[in-house]
Amino acid sequence: MKRPHWNKPAWKKPTWAGLKASLTTRAFRVGGYSVAAAAIVVFLAVVANILVNALPASVTQLDTTAGTLYTLSQETEDILDGLEQDVTIYWIVQSGQEDETLGTLLDRYAARSDYVTLETIDPDVSPNFLQEYVSGTVYNNSLIVESGDRNTYVSYEDIYEYSYSSDYSSYDVSFAGESSLTSAIDYVLSDTLPKLYTLTGHGEDDLSTSFQSAVEQQNIEVADLSLLTEESVPEDADCLLINGPDSDLSQDEVEAIQAYLDTGGDLIVLTDPAQDGQDLTNLEALMEEYGMTANDGVVIEGDTANYALGSPFYLLPNLESHSITSPLQEGGYYILLALAQGITVEESPRDGLTVESLLTTSDAAYSKIAGYSMETYSKEEGDIDGPFSLAAIATDTLEDGSESHVIWVGSTSLLDDQYNQQVSGANQDFFLNCVGWTCEGEEGVSIHAKQITTEYLTMSASTASMLTLLLVAVLPAGYLLFGLRIWIRRKHQ
Repeated sequence: MKRPHWNKPAWKKPTWAGLKASLTTRAFRVGGYSVAAAAIVVFLAVVANILVNALPASVTQLDTTAGTLYTLSQETEDILDGLEQDVTIYWIVQSGQEDETLGTLLDRYAARSDYVTLETIDPDVSPNFLQEYVSGTVYNNSLIVESGDRNTYVSYEDIYEYSYSSDYSSYDVSFAGESSLTSAIDYVLSDTLPKLYTLTGHGEDDLSTSFQSAVEQQNIEVADLSLLTEESVPEDADCLLINGPDSDLSQDEVEAIQAYLDTGGDLIVLTDPAQDGQDLTNLEALMEEYGMTANDGVVIEGDTANYALGSPFYLLPNLESHSITSPLQEGGYYILLALAQGITVEESPRDGLTVESLLTTSDAAYSKIAGYSMETYSKEEGDIDGPFSLAAIATDTLEDGSESHVIWVGSTSLLDDQYNQQVSGANQDFFLNCVGWTCEGEEGVSIHAKQITTEYLTMSASTASMLTLLLVAVLPAGYLLFGLRIWIRRKHQ
């Protein structure tokens, strides 16, 4: 059988008329529209990407973390918005070792102010860079903040805080990136550092290492002062702290403190309920000059919502409205005080003096006159009815228009590390806010570290088996049967 012979069509040279006709066909028009549409979409995508990249990180990077780790506090925003000189943040980190949480926070700072510049320095690439700023070991993800001639180093170890249980079997982690960085910026912008003096010579309690470190991280210097050897409070004192004296101050010491307050000085006092034989007459007389009087006995809380740990002398006071307390109120934090004395705030103080409560008990509180010797928590005859202030602040307007502040807290347990841990560091924050308010004014309020928590879903083995069966067998089978039903119905239509 012979193969069929096919005649090869003759090739024809294309003509202009034929080419023009092919360009006007419907297929060409549809294809042209598709190409044009694709080009427009690509162009819009490029423009949109450029515009999005130009937006600040606070807009393009939404903070969906449980603890709002990346959201800047009002204090930080105020400092950044008020910048009038350049601040450079050097992020010291090897390539590929960047902490994403810290990196996102740094982007927020740079996006908030045009005066803030963020530069990443790889120590492997620039080994000599650190020699200009810091000596010793420098950890990955540490920071150097610089403005003008001032600079400071923020170690990565200070950016994360670890709080261990009493037996060290567990711990909580808090992210202190914002508080550390804002404090560093405030430091490099300051010409001089405020100074806090702590009075000695009367059995006062020392600040614990953690509390003193926290104060110093707020760029406040701490020094001891003995008015037994010094005739007056030093001129560079921005605030004086009297922390739990065992014995009373002398009349000369009180007069020296009064002279300091009369020139615009600030004072923070922490006391406990008096023990048998203890007498703080001179110190309490000084407090009375500022509209605050101590009540005898130990405060017992009658409202279960205002005490903790199953004992009515572990007080959870109400936070009254003030710049010192507002950051804690907004964060929903509690203050924990143990064995406190009640403070009565004068309702009609002398001219020029205003007195406000910072921490208060409930109306159901009362003070046990028996004090530490009480045998029952129940109210007895002679006990003093509340409510009480547990911390108060007096503001004295002086003749030259300046102000003097006196803060009184009725329990030294505020500065106890154990009680501070029970309330996730809120006691320390309250104290730092008091110190910041007196040493630096309103802008000195501290920023709370944000806790990082990991929540686990715990369930029984039977529940886990049931969910496994549901997800692996029941739901896929249901989808299969549903699809099969639709296929059969369409087939018979």
